[in-house]
Amino acid sequence: MKSLLLAVLILSAALQTFSQPTKPDFSFIFMTDIHYQTKRGADEAFQIAIDTANQLEADFVLTGGDLVYDVLRGNFEKSEALFNGYKGAIKGLNMPIYHCIGNHELFAIYEESPEDSTHVDYRYGMFERHFGDSYYSFDHKGWHFMVLNTLDVKGKRYIGLVNDEEIEWIKNDLSKVDKNTPIAIAMHIPLVCTYKQIYPKNPPTEVPNELWVHNRKEVLDLFKDHNLRLALQGHMHWIEDLNIQGRTRFITGGSIAGRPSWRRADDREDGVYYDEEGFMLIKVKGEQIDWKYIDIGWEAKAEGY
Repeated sequence: MKSLLLAVLILSAALQTFSQPTKPDFSFIFMTDIHYQTKRGADEAFQIAIDTANQLEADFVLTGGDLVYDVLRGNFEKSEALFNGYKGAIKGLNMPIYHCIGNHELFAIYEESPEDSTHVDYRYGMFERHFGDSYYSFDHKGWHFMVLNTLDVKGKRYIGLVNDEEIEWIKNDLSKVDKNTPIAIAMHIPLVCTYKQIYPKNPPTEVPNELWVHNRKEVLDLFKDHNLRLALQGHMHWIEDLNIQGRTRFITGGSIAGRPSWRRADDREDGVYYDEEGFMLIKVKGEQIDWKYIDIGWEAKAEGY
């Protein structure tokens, strides 16, 4: 009788194990700070990045903002041409692409802009007209992805901030997600980054600034009871991988445009290391994350190319 009971328990445990769905492996591309333009050979380089991405067996492309360079200074016709040029280029991708808003997509916020806040495309308007909501979520192979807008406008400049309306959206979105589901978030302005600690020249103050999300604690607290595994960040043109308490990876993804934008040099005699132009191939196995930085093989052109 004891042997029969033991056999039943073993069989029951085995059935429970087999009945639990396993998350399929997948990979995707994180492509940030593209700075699409028709100067400095940027459009040619972006085509190389697209061709390179198409050779990889990735499920999709996720961007980290700064798609174009730029619309901060307004000028509707010029700005519209940049967005349309970028959209024309990405038609060459053989996989889906999900877009994130960057500071260079904030239309007409600078003082010198001929348009002002009364324009229908002001701030987020032009991005949303071309690509839809500036924050949204989607699911992929057992993971929940949330693309965030970490930008706001104060006066005539952009700052790193998640506004109150988006905070409420995050709360609502998370309320529909199982607490055990692995979550990845993507944004432009970072939540966590060490760049200014490594290169502390002219360090910013903690008041809202353009280098990190001012209310990042409030944002991260929203995820404390959820399985936040990955935070993808842009803006810094800097490659970084931080594993916080063995729970969440904060990865800043380099830059398609290099650093500084389309003018990278190996040695600018300023003590700063400049990464190659490229993007990240991110591989997901269950809840484990690995990545490889893909150098697109671009060499910066002379100024004015």
